[in-house]
Amino acid sequence: MKRILQATSLALFLALAAGTQPAAASDSLSRLPAGLQVKDDGPRTYRFTCDYVNLDTKGNTTGMKQHVVGEYTRGLPDGKARWNGVAVNGQKREFMEGFTYRLADTGNSLKAEFFPGFPPMAFQERNLVWDTVMLEGFAENYFDKLSLNVPYHVAPATFPLAGAGQFENKDLTLTWIGVSKRNGQKCVLIDYAAFLNKVNIKFTSMELVARSHYWGQIWVSLATKQIEYATLYEDVLGEMKIEAQPKPMIVNVFRIGAFERVVP
Repeated sequence: MKRILQATSLALFLALAAGTQPAAASDSLSRLPAGLQVKDDGPRTYRFTCDYVNLDTKGNTTGMKQHVVGEYTRGLPDGKARWNGVAVNGQKREFMEGFTYRLADTGNSLKAEFFPGFPPMAFQERNLVWDTVMLEGFAENYFDKLSLNVPYHVAPATFPLAGAGQFENKDLTLTWIGVSKRNGQKCVLIDYAAFLNKVNIKFTSMELVARSHYWGQIWVSLATKQIEYATLYEDVLGEMKIEAQPKPMIVNVFRIGAFERVVP
């Protein structure tokens, strides 16, 4: 009996030390705060890095790894966001320097006209924008729909790729898996995953028909509802048809991305 009382007293002490009652502590781990709004009090800069690795069917690397990096700043006047310093393997992409758009207009980012001045084959550079829109959309649009450890299924959808093909999301799931800390911020940790997706990319003399699996995690601040950190993994496997070659070639691209806030 004495041991039980000691355990109960310890639990009560820990709850009070955290500034909450035991019932409230339990609630804080079972639901997210309703109506939390995104706080854009000024510019916030992120560094997005993504490594593309080409593989053969046995898992051996083929060709040169491509390292893509760029700086993204949101919270600019008039609700705008801007890209700077985008480079692939150290070669700066001048056409993307200062690329600016309104966050309210990112619904148009799947249209070719959203990317004026971009070369047709600049797919990795467009991916920086699409992936950022995706990650921020996951953090902002589904926050109130998540329950602890319960997968939330997003309806299947097919998206155009700015005139260069399309991507079909089969079964995207978002799961709130716990609470963590990043950059001194208390964060909701959200796991996302989408497997068995179909992707079709077309250019003038090339076409890729493939499947895609992608997944990762997002740290969303409970104070600002903004991303503090996010990861991205994607595995694409398919057949590439090139006009000058008689037979299609097997293509397997694995990419690893990190979206991290640059803390002043």
